[in-house]
Amino acid sequence: MTRYLKSGLLSATCGWLCLLMMRACWVQASPPSRPVSAKYYPHRWVYVPLNLRSDGDVDEIRNIAQVAFAHGLNGMVLTGSLDALEWQDQDYFRRLDEVRQIAVDNSLEIIPELFSAGYAGAVYTKNRNLAEGFPVKDALFAVSGGIARFRQDPAVLISNGDFEHFAGNQFSGYYQDYPGTVSFVDTAVRNSGQASIRFENFRANPTGNGRIILKNINVHPWRCYRASIWVKTEALDPVKSFNFFALGQDGSQLCYMSPQISATGDWRRTTIGFNSGNNTTVNIYAGIWGGRGGRFWLDDLIVEEVGLINVLRRPGTPLSVRSDSTGAVYEEGRDYAPIADANLNFRFDHDGPSIAILPGSRIRDGEQLRVSYYHGTNIYDGQVSLCMSEPQLYEIWADEARRVQEVLRPARWMLSMDEIRMGGTCEACKRRNMSMAQILGDCITRQVGIIRTLNPAAEVLTWSDMLDPNHNARPNYYLVDGDYTGSWLYVPSDLGIVCWYTEKRYLSLRHFSSQGFRTFGSVNCDGVRLDATVQWLEALDQTPAAAGIMYTTWQNDYSLLLPFADLVANHWRAPAPLRPAPSLPGWSR
Repeated sequence: MTRYLKSGLLSATCGWLCLLMMRACWVQASPPSRPVSAKYYPHRWVYVPLNLRSDGDVDEIRNIAQVAFAHGLNGMVLTGSLDALEWQDQDYFRRLDEVRQIAVDNSLEIIPELFSAGYAGAVYTKNRNLAEGFPVKDALFAVSGGIARFRQDPAVLISNGDFEHFAGNQFSGYYQDYPGTVSFVDTAVRNSGQASIRFENFRANPTGNGRIILKNINVHPWRCYRASIWVKTEALDPVKSFNFFALGQDGSQLCYMSPQISATGDWRRTTIGFNSGNNTTVNIYAGIWGGRGGRFWLDDLIVEEVGLINVLRRPGTPLSVRSDSTGAVYEEGRDYAPIADANLNFRFDHDGPSIAILPGSRIRDGEQLRVSYYHGTNIYDGQVSLCMSEPQLYEIWADEARRVQEVLRPARWMLSMDEIRMGGTCEACKRRNMSMAQILGDCITRQVGIIRTLNPAAEVLTWSDMLDPNHNARPNYYLVDGDYTGSWLYVPSDLGIVCWYTEKRYLSLRHFSSQGFRTFGSVNCDGVRLDATVQWLEALDQTPAAAGIMYTTWQNDYSLLLPFADLVANHWRAPAPLRPAPSLPGWSR
């Protein structure tokens, strides 16, 4: 027996039976206003985000495939490190051959997932400079002893960053949540100096928040900044609700980085980086939102301008060095050595490079330079987005697709085009004079073209969110400079759309159906979410051109795979749906 049948069969079967009872109750309590026949879905898939790095991955896929086949599923969307085939060894290809045979033995189609612009994937290793870049204008460098070193211009001045000035439990210069109730001066526990700020008793605040805010910090527009703060934690719950970020004067969030802290841990420095954009002041936030328990301390806040950290070198991110006094533009390779960040990791845990002045350079000792360039960054837990306007990206993707075609020859492909949280900020994007919706649409169209050059009959699908106005196809999307609205107008009309926003499933399915796209439902089955399968089936039943449904997990949790498959396989035999679709403007039933 597989581990799914051993450890999860009893609980999953109980959950399945409960859902069947719920189905009966819903039918009796809320009959549909108009009967709609339950549909048969030809594409019944399972999502497998395993990378074949070990034989254990093959064993796990075998278990998944056996359950899927025995209970009526017929497809497997596979990540499988397929974007890095050129680096794989013989053991990897042996495992891939085993997976292919497992699919054949269990009558499962393999649908490879490829091409992510939102998560750089293997492209990150092939050329990190293809990341989206943010402009820095006229950063100051001073030349001394044949080296040009970065200088803050001007130095950032913040009030009471060491948390040494306070009255009672109120620190001067800060907004803090509930002084004396949630936030406290602590002279016994501190990282340095005589005091730190401690947060606890979060439930005394109706929002559960425990934060500091330092407002109106003066910055220079279009420069790169680093902020750091020392954090100590004790049984902090939930630890993932701790945040540290900067807002611009217009309220826009300038960075989205998840601090790497533990629920209980000694003093640790956490660091963020951000581009000031067109802002002249920023606000810094640190603390917990919706805290439930435990406590934490903060100390030693620093905000500083930095130079050439994560500098990007590609055609669409040009770099220039000029004299501050004369405006003379200097030449890389003649006046100064090539510039690159040897620690290009899109974090801000290191300093940027200095600039080496070459023998015979026109740059003189004592001179001040103005350096303009583009830098990369990350979002959340290390997500890096690629520039969809850089030609080399499509060369890499075409090579990846060719290799996948050679080993799998798939009839269907899945584009990994979701959550593209950066774009439109580098020169490669700007000089196209296109909206972000058009740039995204062109990217997906070119991806489809790459695949159909290899197989003209291939069916191509993509995740829904970046083409959905009810989801991420909108303005003001993270660090994107531009508007994704209308992106669905610029992609091939025969693209299959895999919708995954459960709470807005009717709106999403209606949107794509009205545009003539074939739709699929992706059910997030992480945790006890079997009820979501029923909800998706109801919505798909009432959607023209709905073609399939997929068991999706991001945590390798297949404990609900068996009951999911049974619900899907038996669904079309039901005489009527469980409930009617909710009333939505323009929705025809």
